[in-house]
Amino acid sequence: MKQYDLIIIGSGSATNLLDALISRNPKIKIAVIDKDEPGGICLTRGCIPSKILLYPAELVRTIEEARELGVETEIKRIDFLKIMNRMRELIGNDIESIRRGLSSSQNIDYYHDIAEFVSPYTMKVGNETITSKMIFLTIGSAIVIPKIKGLQETGYLTSDTVLKLTALPKSIAIVGGGYIAAEFGHFLSAMGSKVTIIGRNPRFLPEEEPEISELAKKEFARHIEMITNHEVIEAQKISGGLKRLTAHDRETGKTRTIDAHEIMIASGRGPLSDILHPEKGGVKTTDKGWIEVNEYLETSQPGVWSFGDADGKYLFRHVANYESEVVFLNAILKKRVKVDYHAIPHAVFSYPEVAAVGMTEKEAIDKIGNEKVLVGNYKYENTAKGEAMNVKDYFVKVIVDGSDMKILGAHIIGPQASVLIQEIINVMYAPTQSAEIIEEAIHIHPAMSEVVQRAFGSLAPVEHYHEHFHGES
Repeated sequence: MKQYDLIIIGSGSATNLLDALISRNPKIKIAVIDKDEPGGICLTRGCIPSKILLYPAELVRTIEEARELGVETEIKRIDFLKIMNRMRELIGNDIESIRRGLSSSQNIDYYHDIAEFVSPYTMKVGNETITSKMIFLTIGSAIVIPKIKGLQETGYLTSDTVLKLTALPKSIAIVGGGYIAAEFGHFLSAMGSKVTIIGRNPRFLPEEEPEISELAKKEFARHIEMITNHEVIEAQKISGGLKRLTAHDRETGKTRTIDAHEIMIASGRGPLSDILHPEKGGVKTTDKGWIEVNEYLETSQPGVWSFGDADGKYLFRHVANYESEVVFLNAILKKRVKVDYHAIPHAVFSYPEVAAVGMTEKEAIDKIGNEKVLVGNYKYENTAKGEAMNVKDYFVKVIVDGSDMKILGAHIIGPQASVLIQEIINVMYAPTQSAEIIEEAIHIHPAMSEVVQRAFGSLAPVEHYHEHFHGES
């Protein structure tokens, strides 16, 4: 049995800590285990490869819209295979670099295999049995495949396997109405595929604010057939190389069929903890199967920590990176630092972009009461830069506690939403978290950042906000 100072399951965010661990203790012995390619989901088959693909898609839509500004353009050809191969080459280089680093370190034994507990602090990896009094469980998450009659026989793509495509499907039906469906729907549509998105929720992008969901669906419908509030119940192969999905309207009960050359499942991600046999290691899981952690990210077994997708809190790499820092403070430096999720941001890199941080309006009202909540909204087109860009309907929505002006949340739909929201995120991590910081700061004119400042300048009670917003639309 091999003895280690630390066992790490997963080679994503946890590997951020390796240099710091080794510099603190040059004699430390660490086992890094990953059944998949090194680098974690984000690098190998998640956020990074998808964003490499999405940039050309953004260019396509931008070029198309340039005609409205008097710039006559024509896209002669989109080289789908070149775009896909560039993504695979870039990702492959990064994966190989990480693999070399893990394999060449004297402090690290790198196992490309499945790990499972056989008893507390003891794990089986391939034919080896290893042990450590400190273990980091960062195993990521798994794609959730809904139970649809005939799906396995019909065949389908996922966010993993779509990255292996060498030819653009003439048409594709995407099952799911969240950010994975939004991003891949945008990409494949911009490449020239006929895309249909089928979501079971009444709203597209249901986790976003209702105003944003509504506008996003409207904008997507310019290029994609959008079907919401429909449950896919059956898949089958039909003639002509097509596949057919049957879905029923969850409100009326009526059924409809959607034919496409390919099916993609984009219905979310779920826990992967079962492969670890955590119960044998004394590690509890939640009712939904995520690894259960306390506010310090320690599991039910002392010395065993979990973070990233594995704990099921927020399935974003930037959150995993933050959690890795908390675990370093707690597990290695022996401090007692609680995780702070008050301002977790996210973005959907679609067209238009969507970004959000902190609370929704409803969450804010539920927490502090309707009478304290102030809401601001400002449209891109009402700024000089927005007018120059000819953007319509896109906006910034902000939510503030009127009693102390603390920013509670922000939501943006429009160009560069993921960049614009960072100003708000940074203030939410300042000591006062005050909206007054943004209102009083000088903003470059005419720059798009003015739309954020003006959203805070338009704060009003909830009732007034809705009267104005809905009256305007």
